Amino acid sequence: MSAVGAARALLVELTGTEPDGTWSAPGRANLIGEHTDYNDGFVFPFAIGERTHVALRHRDDGRIRVVSTFDADPVEVALTDLDGLFPARRDDVAEWARYPLGVAWALIQASGADAVTLGGVDLAFASDVPVGAGLSSSAAIEGATASALNDVWGLGMGRVALATAGTRAENEAVGAPTGVMDQLASMLGEADAAIFLDCRSLETEVVELGFGPAGLTLLVIDTGVKHAHSTGGYGERRAACERGAAVMGVPALRDLSVDDLPRAQELLDDVTFRRVRHIVTENQRVLDTVQTLRAHGPRAIGGLLDASHASMRDDFEISVPELDLAVDTSRATGAIGARMTGGGFGGAAIALVPDEHVEAVASAVTASFADAGFAAPHVFPVAASRGAGRDA
Repeated sequence: MSAVGAARALLVELTGTEPDGTWSAPGRANLIGEHTDYNDGFVFPFAIGERTHVALRHRDDGRIRVVSTFDADPVEVALTDLDGLFPARRDDVAEWARYPLGVAWALIQASGADAVTLGGVDLAFASDVPVGAGLSSSAAIEGATASALNDVWGLGMGRVALATAGTRAENEAVGAPTGVMDQLASMLGEADAAIFLDCRSLETEVVELGFGPAGLTLLVIDTGVKHAHSTGGYGERRAACERGAAVMGVPALRDLSVDDLPRAQELLDDVTFRRVRHIVTENQRVLDTVQTLRAHGPRAIGGLLDASHASMRDDFEISVPELDLAVDTSRATGAIGARMTGGGFGGAAIALVPDEHVEAVASAVTASFADAGFAAPHVFPVAASRGAGRDA
């Protein structure tokens, strides 16, 4: 059964009636620009074809109930009680349910709507976005929820505002210290294009990728190593970045250039310096990738992808052996560039591969995991896709 069919079936099982509609939002792959978003920097993600769907049914009692195919127990709360839950009592709510309920809370806060007068809803979720793979299954839940509630509550909020509400939900209702990149990519995605995003101004530009005409396929290699942004490693990296910016006397690491790195090395301890160096050089790689794509096409960006992975492995230290093996094997068997994608500590890698080498790369990666004693990876192609909205 498709994900949209599963969402509809779950809603019928929950309520005994058909949904009033379904909405969906995609996961995202980040071509380049990792951990730069919460440093006010630059990122270059795109929405993927895999999506989270939500089936919605109106109710007349001012309550919101959520259920999903990955947790059969419904969670229900009065809309007027959301303020009391988030963020102070978020641990009273099952972690998965904090995402949609947090979005509802953030939308009410951002729009100034009166929770007393809003109509209640039942929401049933199903998804084909891999969970914990660095493809932002969380932003897909948030984007689907935000799109649905914005429509049925008549909030009139724009896509950037909806993405910002999703980020607030993830930060405060879930407790994950992420930036805005994932939510914006999920909301603003377009076919065959990536979103060049300035995370300080929230200015966006759609940039054509041109992988198909260039005879290239982007493979995702889901290592199966699960990660969670709400655990310590992510927060520690963010704290190091904030510490480095404070010592360097700038509002955010976005305000440093490569030319500032020698001074940073003099002022910072080794670990903090390497965290800072990753962010500063990664910001430059994003700018270089966009410029290279425009000037020379996608076959010229492989070296930038490789350098990004090396920086995340060595300076930011967020890779794991499975990710390194996926990247190294992909490069050795025909990929023009490869890197881990997402927050790190597990998840997925991406490899930009000439079409004629796709099968060889996928087979080699799978074999290398077996030889290393790792669980088999899930290797699949992704294509840039449309952003969040109501299903046809």
